[in-house]
Amino acid sequence: MLIRRMTATFGKLREQTLELQDGLNILQAPNETGKSTWCAFLLSMLYGVNTKERDRAGVLADKNRYAPWSGAPMSGRLDCRAGNDALTLFRTTRRQTAPMGDFQALYTGTADPVPGLTGAGCGEALLGVSREVYARSAFIRQGGMAVTQDPGLERRVAALVTSGEEDTSYMEAAEILKKQLNRRRHNKTGQLPALEAELRETEAQLSSQAELARQRENLLARSAELEAREAAFQEELAALDRWDLHQKHQARQKLEEAAVQAEEKADALRRRLEEEGIPENDVTARLRGAIVNLNTVRKSAEKAQEEYDAAKSVLARAEEALSASPFAALTPEEAKLRPLDLPQRPRLPLWVMALSALLGLALGGALYLLRKDIPLAAGCGCGLAGCAWLLASLMVRKRQSKWEASSSAARQEREQALASHSGLYRAAQDARQEASARSAAAQGLWQSVDTNADGILEEVRRFAPAAYDIPSADAALRASALLRKELAEAEKAAHEARLRSEFQAGEDPGPEGPDSPPPLPPKRDRETVTEELESVRADLAALRSNLERIAGRLHAAGDPAALQAAAERLTDEIAALEGEYAAIELAMSTLAHANAQLQGRFSPALGRRAAEIFDGLTGGAYGGVILDRTLRVSAEPAGDGVPRDAGCLSAGAADQLYLAVRLAVCDLVLPPENAVPIVLDDALASFDDGRCAAALDYLRKEAEKRQILLFTCHSREAEHFRDDPAVSIQHLTAPGGRV
Repeated sequence: MLIRRMTATFGKLREQTLELQDGLNILQAPNETGKSTWCAFLLSMLYGVNTKERDRAGVLADKNRYAPWSGAPMSGRLDCRAGNDALTLFRTTRRQTAPMGDFQALYTGTADPVPGLTGAGCGEALLGVSREVYARSAFIRQGGMAVTQDPGLERRVAALVTSGEEDTSYMEAAEILKKQLNRRRHNKTGQLPALEAELRETEAQLSSQAELARQRENLLARSAELEAREAAFQEELAALDRWDLHQKHQARQKLEEAAVQAEEKADALRRRLEEEGIPENDVTARLRGAIVNLNTVRKSAEKAQEEYDAAKSVLARAEEALSASPFAALTPEEAKLRPLDLPQRPRLPLWVMALSALLGLALGGALYLLRKDIPLAAGCGCGLAGCAWLLASLMVRKRQSKWEASSSAARQEREQALASHSGLYRAAQDARQEASARSAAAQGLWQSVDTNADGILEEVRRFAPAAYDIPSADAALRASALLRKELAEAEKAAHEARLRSEFQAGEDPGPEGPDSPPPLPPKRDRETVTEELESVRADLAALRSNLERIAGRLHAAGDPAALQAAAERLTDEIAALEGEYAAIELAMSTLAHANAQLQGRFSPALGRRAAEIFDGLTGGAYGGVILDRTLRVSAEPAGDGVPRDAGCLSAGAADQLYLAVRLAVCDLVLPPENAVPIVLDDALASFDDGRCAAALDYLRKEAEKRQILLFTCHSREAEHFRDDPAVSIQHLTAPGGRV
């Protein structure tokens, strides 16, 4: 088979196309560019997607792991050549639960379907091997290079070393024989343990039948004794019932008498209430409620009166304070218009001026008479007059300063007096209004008290003429309520007494016969007799239950002859199954021996071919490869005869050993006529440069027989074949780019 082209919408691949050539294809791409996705896509195109696979811890199923990141349905196309035919395979997704479930195979360039090629059998038809064989041979992934056992691979190996038929598998045959062996006996389960347990049960039933029969006879005798005691207790209870009926008849007569007395008492109270005109309870309740409301209103009136008296006291104090004001008879507005009474402003009197002039004239005249000098006389006279006038002016100015200070204080006192008068006047007005309002409220409440009291007394005097005031009316109403309550209690007592009498009448079967003597009082109470009867009945029920159980066990055990026959049959079946068990064990041992011989014939050939490849990959560092029948592999270093398990090798050497075994399996197991392609996904990543070159040379030679796809993240593979035109080298890009 030769793959020409792949187009995928798969995982991160979105309609990506990969062109391939015959021989060796080096597909170089960095990590995270879809190399492993292309490998998984190829496997899915050939064998389909396993829809039954489920996610496991740390591992996603392929249907979820490779769901397209773009959200588009999973789909793909594969162009290939099988023999002389060019084929085109299509897988698409029609239902989300079946990714790539729709399959179509056409001859390339036509619309003609390939007959017999289905989605389920496509890979096996084209490659000649099942998915499991291909995945364990030519499909090589990094970290998954070790070869593991599988029934398909085992059948393929058996076909190569025996007759060539692929319908025989030791693993499957051994599993079938093991199931048959476990079906007969596996620890404590299987047919043999079940038959042995059934035989033990049958023998136990046979041995217990005699004991059950003896127990049944003893129980029957005890049952007869308990039945006799039960009858005696029942007769004693019947005597107690007769005594109880007698007591009920006596109690009924007493209850009837009590009911008649209670009814007579109620009738007497009813007549008294009618004669005295006692009102009904609703009238009494209404009037008593009115009295309660009246008392409430009275308290409100008393409180209002107290508030009025307090308001009058406040008014008197306010008027007294107002009368002490200098503006007592005036309103604040009138007080402001009243002029201020101030002393006359001091002025320079005329007599002072005249006196000053006279003094000046006198002084001037005297000087003139003495000195006869007119200017001197005039100047001295004027000077003296001026001094006198100046002295008088100073005296007047001092008095004027005192007058101004006195006038300012008087004005300030007037302003304070006006402000005080205004406050006192307003306080007196407010107190007067408050006293008036309190007076009106108190008068209204007292008037309401008088009116309501008159109404109450008027109604109460209709049945209690002696009620002259509210307390006596309230006492009359209380007495009326008590009489009504007494009547209600008497009627209730009469009703209850009548009900008890009627109930007792229902319990009483009727008067005793006139000739029948009264029953004798019982010697024991009902509780004691009932307890003993219940105890006897409980014992009897338990005894009968035991009898039924024993009878059921005897019936279930069956006839002794039948049980004996069943025991013999079980013994024969156990012997037959034990013979089969021994035969199956012998067959498993023989089959294991044959498988060991078969593996011994195949393992050396596989080991020799793997050793040849491993020797070339390691440059002669190892001379032999050994595989056991479980395909566990070991390697013999050159010059050292001690084989080393693969787990003891370095990671690179182990991968080289596993690759050698894989390639040897491909040579020996894969059908040569199909030229099955080999796919390697970073399988050489852990190889050093020297061994990587040796592996590449081997693959180059192997590619002459079959197509090889080598996906790698390194550039050394492409560099190794840079000048080799027979090797196809491609550099892949990240999804979204082109290949």
